[in-house]
Amino acid sequence: MEPKKPTLDQIAVFLAIVETGSFAAAARRLGRAASVISYAIANLESQLGVTLFARAGTARPALTDAGRAILSDSRGLAIALDGLLAKARGLTQGLEAEVSLVVDVMLPAKKLVKALDEFRKKYPTVALRLRVEALGAVTQAVLEGAAAFGISGPLEMASDLLTRGPAGSVKLLAVAAPDHPLALMAGPVSAAAARDHIQLVLTDRSALTDGRDFGVVSVKSWRLADLGAKHALLLAGMGWGNMPKPMVNEDLKRGRLVALKIETPGELAYPFHTLYRSDAPPGPAASWLMERLAFAA
Repeated sequence: MEPKKPTLDQIAVFLAIVETGSFAAAARRLGRAASVISYAIANLESQLGVTLFARAGTARPALTDAGRAILSDSRGLAIALDGLLAKARGLTQGLEAEVSLVVDVMLPAKKLVKALDEFRKKYPTVALRLRVEALGAVTQAVLEGAAAFGISGPLEMASDLLTRGPAGSVKLLAVAAPDHPLALMAGPVSAAAARDHIQLVLTDRSALTDGRDFGVVSVKSWRLADLGAKHALLLAGMGWGNMPKPMVNEDLKRGRLVALKIETPGELAYPFHTLYRSDAPPGPAASWLMERLAFAA
């Protein structure tokens, strides 16, 4: 039998059962009678020609192999529909009253300030709420709905809930105070030598980067959640570490910091990505700002 097209309502009922764990709980969430929920799923199974839930002998309805197979596509349809409705609301309601964004602390300040200055001139009536976070905390803020979009650093996280895009990168330099032992070494610094000294490493407040490191060489490391504190400790000669080049250019010119030539496989670059919840795409003003930050020089 040729499968028939399910309705969006049937897909919503199917997902509600999966997410709540029972037909009765799905009925309460959707504000319908349990018999209506059972009828909707029976019709969906009949139209698709497959059994989605194993009901016999289980206290809770369990997904069959066929049910698991269509679960991802069903979620994709629901997310796409939510995104379409959110975009339509944005078009009909006009500009947002406020744009909230979260950016990675490594994003060059000059790039951020330039984009925000242009945003202020283009959208003078739109309020702005800005957060600066490190690593996974950017993604977490977007996932939790605390920001309409984010400019994040490298984070390998696949999620149907997130839409990501490229947003350039920044060069990282290994630096130390001029009187630091590594800075006093003649010629390139071997990775083995670097490992013997405290490396100052940026960490974050979220759990999304647990067990992941970026550019960590030393077995002796101090973890800091604030880039400003890391910068201050570097200037004080407390250790060495990787910093975004734009942030330390003036220190290098004035001799307050020295670039270390640590032997690595290649130049260390810190890539950025735009990201937003797929079911809540940014409105017109937020979209403009996100693209400006992604493509600004």
